[in-house]
Order: sequence, then structure tokens, then C-alpha cells
Amino acid sequence: MSDATRADTREHDTRIRIVQTADRLYRQIGYQKTTVADIARELGMSPANVYRFFRSKDEINEAVGRQLLGEVAAAAAEIAARDVPAAERLQALFTTVERMNTERFTVEKKLHDLVAVALTENWDMVKGYVERMDDVIAGIIADGMARGEFRSLDPKRAARCLHTAMVRYSHPRLMVECSDLPEPTLDHLLDFCLAALR
Repeated sequence: MSDATRADTREHDTRIRIVQTADRLYRQIGYQKTTVADIARELGMSPANVYRFFRSKDEINEAVGRQLLGEVAAAAAEIAARDVPAAERLQALFTTVERMNTERFTVEKKLHDLVAVALTENWDMVKGYVERMDDVIAGIIADGMARGEFRSLDPKRAARCLHTAMVRYSHPRLMVECSDLPEPTLDHLLDFCLAALR
């Protein structure tokens, strides 16, 4: 391994450690109360050293948010790869997204604040996540069309419509605001949307 490769690996590993430490502190004391000095202290380094890897606290916030949303998108991609009917995969995908987000944003309330701000302010990582999820959903819809489960339509547009219709079950602010509204349930709304695809 060359010196340059070793240096790149060390830099990558340090960035991961910074993000993991920030994530842990955000869960404990909240992202707004956590400072770069707190993160540096936990890692046994100076704040100036942290700034060698991230230019600002906002960059650290974005990296933590990207990691959280990346876990959801990875779970969705895993579901999309299953060899089961498309409707079953869409049901599993939206149920899993709702469960993961409920755990994070109602149990881990301090993380809720970070992701809610990211969504409200439309951070770049949110745009990337939405596009990635739309692509996963579009792939399932296209496969459902190829299998004869769904009628012929534009899979990308259908995915965007379905994803938008289901946002109440994934957007942290809407999940909290709608938690006292028993209907429509996720299953009711998804059944309605799937009927539009058939």
C-alpha cells in the first residue's frame, strides 16, 4: 500500500470516527447543543484538527444526516431486490421506512430535530435521499409493470407521486403532527395508491 493510499485511508477513517462521535453526542445532548469542541474532546483531538476534515459544524450535521438517511435508503434497496410481487415490496418498503423513522424521530427525539431542520431547509443530502428513494420505488414499479402487476405508465412519475402521497409516514414533522390522527393508516393509503397503479 502506498503512502498516499494509507493517508487517504486514515483520513477516511478519521472522518467516519468524527461522524460516529457526532451522531452519538447528537443522540445524547442534541445537535444544537453539541459543539465541535465537544466532538473533538470525545475523540481526544483539538477542534482545529476536526476542522481539517470538516470545514464547519454544518458539514458535520449534513454528514450525520446523510448517514441516517443512507441507512433508510439501503434498507429500501434491500427490499426492492427481493423476488416477490412488486406490491408486496412496496408494502414492505413503506412499512420499514415508517418503522425506522418512528424509532428515530419519536424515540430518538434529539435526532428528530436535525432531520426536521434538514428537510425544512432542503439540505443537499435530503435532495439526494429523495432522488435515491424515488429511483428505488421507480425500479419496483417498473418491475411490477414488466411482470404484468401494474398498468403501463411512467415509472419515475408514478414513483414520485407514490412517494409524495406516503410522505406523512416518513417526514419527521408530519409524523409527529399527525400522530393523533388514526386514519388513514399507512395500509389504507398504500392500498389506495396501489389501486391506482393496477
